[in-house]
Amino acid sequence: MSQIDPADIPVVILAGGKGTRIREASESLPKPMIDVGGKPIVWHIMKTYAAHGHKRFVMLLGFKAWTVKEYFLAYREKTSDFTVDLETSERTFHGDYGTEDFEVTMAYTGLDTLTGGRLARARPYLEGAPAFMLTYGDGLADIDIPALREHHWSQGRMGTVTAVHPTSRFGELEVEGDQVTDFAEKPDLNTGVVNGGYFMFNSEFLDYTTDEDGDMLESDALQRLTKDGQLSYYLHKGFWRGMDTYREYVELNKLWDTGEAPWRVW
Repeated sequence: MSQIDPADIPVVILAGGKGTRIREASESLPKPMIDVGGKPIVWHIMKTYAAHGHKRFVMLLGFKAWTVKEYFLAYREKTSDFTVDLETSERTFHGDYGTEDFEVTMAYTGLDTLTGGRLARARPYLEGAPAFMLTYGDGLADIDIPALREHHWSQGRMGTVTAVHPTSRFGELEVEGDQVTDFAEKPDLNTGVVNGGYFMFNSEFLDYTTDEDGDMLESDALQRLTKDGQLSYYLHKGFWRGMDTYREYVELNKLWDTGEAPWRVW
């Protein structure tokens, strides 16, 4: 399966969160749109995937969905110098900014829908894809995406989660050999490795999700997949950071501003 062109494997991004614990950065933006180095954090995530051949994205929207839609609808205007004729509204763009050759689908999946329900509602936009990547819209990493893909195909399981060593309280993974044996969301104690996002799934995984507002990816679909012995893990030992707090927001911006951002692989 490794011969499948990455361009045929879409990337699904969970982008419906409110970011209630990071209000110091912004009270008016959905979390994936909070800036890192002057660009939304979700832009950085997309650039990482695109550097490895994935340029088709499906964004699952919720809180302030129009803010995300508006950014991408006017993407070139927001990222380029331009001249506008105020009489005719004709625009002339200057420079090479805003020329990313991405295909971005915006899918509104409900205001308060949980992650599994959001993914289930992405099904119409994933038709024909043999597999898809999935990640959260608020975490940055220098993930070796080609290695993740190869690992997924080599394991022969329906899903793969990227496991990382914890930097804060995230869902803990219990592993045995190369298989995930339990997927514990928000455990009391955090040891070993945790869910770092950056998943890869065969398309059949969508059957594990339900189109219900209360369906949660981590405690429902992934638990079912784990019990069936169909979830493997890819261990990432490099940089990984979720933007869950204002402190992490400041840290990520500092890394970018000083030219030391490990996730900048493009």
